[in-house]
This record gives sequence, structure tokens and C-alpha cells, in this order.
Amino acid sequence: MNVDDLVAIDIHTHAEEPCCSPRVDGYDEFQAGMAKYFKNPAGAEGMLPSIEETAAYYRERKIGAVIFPVDTERETGFHRYDNEDVAKIAAENSDILIPFASIDPAKGKRGAREARRLVREFGIKGFKFHPTMQGFYPNDRSAYPLYEAIAEEGAITLFHTGQTGVGAGMRGGMNMRLKFSNPIYLDDVAADFPDMPIIAAHPAFPWQEEALAVATHKPNVYIDLSGWSPKYFPEILVKYTNSLLKHKMLFGSDWPAITPDRWLSDFEKIAIKDEVRPMVLKENARRLLRI
Repeated sequence: MNVDDLVAIDIHTHAEEPCCSPRVDGYDEFQAGMAKYFKNPAGAEGMLPSIEETAAYYRERKIGAVIFPVDTERETGFHRYDNEDVAKIAAENSDILIPFASIDPAKGKRGAREARRLVREFGIKGFKFHPTMQGFYPNDRSAYPLYEAIAEEGAITLFHTGQTGVGAGMRGGMNMRLKFSNPIYLDDVAADFPDMPIIAAHPAFPWQEEALAVATHKPNVYIDLSGWSPKYFPEILVKYTNSLLKHKMLFGSDWPAITPDRWLSDFEKIAIKDEVRPMVLKENARRLLRI
């Protein structure tokens, strides 16, 4: 990857589903709900992009992309995209893709062993967690064996925070519990693993100030700005992006739910300082990813 030639690094893109696995019961309804929530047709039958298609899209735009699956089999029953497959395809597209993995913390020591192997043998740079979809509080001690492995291997963690489009508007919210994704729980994780980089993903509605407080207080906590169009960013988020947290804010789209084209177009229209824009779009991620 020639980072100097890139216009940006998207820290938050999804490998949605395995290419050759049949969709299980409820998956079409889940994707239709996501498409409605984000006003994006990507969840329609047959329209989710493959990892190769994602790479081609980002290559055309000269945007690097961190890509990951989300291991939610225990809570949703949906197929897990194999971490090794994601890593292998990313390696074939290493000019543009940076692989993260996902492991359900409930896998305990088994998950910790997998994390170490993925970093050492497959070049995985970080791990994605979705507390609401995985049904756990980030500071639950049962997750600590996995964090310990990630920290010792020098990898990054990325946690969904705030409200989610997953299950939004569906009966019972698809049984998703928003409480798990309050970013205040990351404060414990950041204190207990002070050398492990932690990314709090998304404007953390309705807990935006909690996310800003944790990122301001803990040196190892960053915020990615994915999952929302920038035109909806609250004033306090813009203020902190321009000042106290300008070195810790990261561009992310939430592809394919939100495209980088849409996100970047809206980002141009909000009041971000000229000297801060390149930090958010590329330089902060470049430093964090050590590339």
C-alpha cells in the first residue's frame, strides 16, 4: 500500500457475508431493514458487494479501507464470514485493503488462541466488536482473555458504540439491546489495557459526550466517524474534532450501508478546519495503523 497516493483511509468497512453460503432465516429481513434505515439499496437480495468488489470500488477512488466481518453467530444465528478468508482476500488486494477480524468474546481462551494465530499467520491488524449484536458489555471480565491476546500481539480493537441500524424498526428491534454499546464501558477497558489502541466507532448517540470524555481522558482511545452522514454530526462532535481530539478522529464510512462518496461529500460541507481535514481523512489512521 502506497499511502502517499491515497486520498483517505476508511477505517470502517464491512465484509457482509460469505460469497457461497445460503442466507439463513431472517437474514433477508435484517438486510432489508438496514437498507431502509440507511436509505441504501445495498441490503436487497443479491446486491451486497463481495470483498473483491469492495476493493475495486475503493481502488478506483484511491481510498484505503480497513475491512472486517462481525462474528454474531451466537446472538443472531447468521453465518460468520471466516476471518481467514477475509485475510486471504485482503492480502490479494493489499494495495487497498487492511484486514481486521472479529471473534465473539464468549469464545474465551479458544477465541484468544484464534486471535494470536490470525495476527501471527494472517497479518490481521485489529479486531471488530459489536457489543449490541454480540450481546456483551465491553468491560465484562469474560472478554478479557481475548483482549489480553490482542494487546500482547500489538493489534487494535474497534467497538461499535451508540444506537445501531441493526434491527431498527423491526419487531422488538430484532432483540438487539442498545445498552451494551454505551461507550462509557470502554473506559474500563482502556484503563485495564492502556497500551491497546481502542477505536470507539460512530457518533455514539445518545451517549456522544460519554465517548468524547473517554477519548479525551484515555490516550489509547480514538473515535471513528462512521455510520452517520456528517451533516447529522452534533455540534459538540464537530467542536472536539476541530480542537481537543483532532489527532484522534478517524474517517469511516460504514460501507456498504453508507458509501464513502456520500460521506466525503457531506464532510466537505461541515465546519471542519482546513488543517484538520487531512488528519481526519488519512493522517490519524496512518499513524494508528503504523503504515
